[in-house]
Amino acid sequence: MGRVTERRRVLRIREGAVGARPDTLVAEEPLEIRLDGRPLAITMRTPGDDFALAAGFLVSEGVLGRAEELAGIVYCAGATDGGTSLAHSRLRSSGGTPMSGVGSGGGSNTYNVVDVRLAPGVVVPDITLERNVYTTSSCGLCGKASLDAVRTTARWPIADTPPVRVGPELLAALPDRLRAAQRVFDRTGGLHAAGLFSPDGDLLDLREDVGRHNAVDKLIGRALQSGELPLSQTVLLVSGRASFELAQKAVMAGIPVLAAVSAPSSLAVDLAAESGLTLVGFLRGQNMNVYAGEHRLVLPAPRGLAR
Repeated sequence: MGRVTERRRVLRIREGAVGARPDTLVAEEPLEIRLDGRPLAITMRTPGDDFALAAGFLVSEGVLGRAEELAGIVYCAGATDGGTSLAHSRLRSSGGTPMSGVGSGGGSNTYNVVDVRLAPGVVVPDITLERNVYTTSSCGLCGKASLDAVRTTARWPIADTPPVRVGPELLAALPDRLRAAQRVFDRTGGLHAAGLFSPDGDLLDLREDVGRHNAVDKLIGRALQSGELPLSQTVLLVSGRASFELAQKAVMAGIPVLAAVSAPSSLAVDLAAESGLTLVGFLRGQNMNVYAGEHRLVLPAPRGLAR
């Protein structure tokens, strides 16, 4: 697994018995994303699929939408031309200390910095250290401004896509299928997962990461690289809750159905209703809540709702 996992000593206490042993943990390291050589963002991620993560992130930001708009992605040395990384700049401004692994001195390649090169003719947004491209990754916008930003930058309006119909029985089966395919989770118990399914319930792709938003970006980035966007005939399942950020990523990739095993946020529900996204939460066993887009679900006749 390489840097995906690391070993650490742990003191185990089980029913009064105490013993020391090595334990396998999920690796977590910062990734600095640059766009045509200019610092754009930093995310804490599990190393692996870094190029897909960067590409998916830029899909979510509205910068990329098609494979031909991407000229290439490369790892680069950790220090910027000015000798100070984006991570160091941010941490200094907040009074913190630099993180190891990002922008280390001497220009050494830490494999924690990637540079995304756009194809000729693709417009590069005006980017500063404050990230004035629209984003929710660092909570730069909120409320109505975020909803407006997604609506105006989404390339594939979900309401215009061919209809996708799924039943509750199919959705109920997806978490077990996702869990069965999580290889690293079996060793660590500490990773989120995002799975892309067909309307028939076939697992198309799965990514794991310490951050569920990173796992989704890796899925979307791989789809971009293989020319499969928009993902208009898919269902996205995420472990944990459904935040506005995850709903945003689904909308930007043209995914019509987002399901989560935990709760959505209020803004995620607002975005789903605004964009036509089908949003399902608390997907556990045969139980689930449908917060928006119920027209895509093949539902039995209602028997009345409990008060």
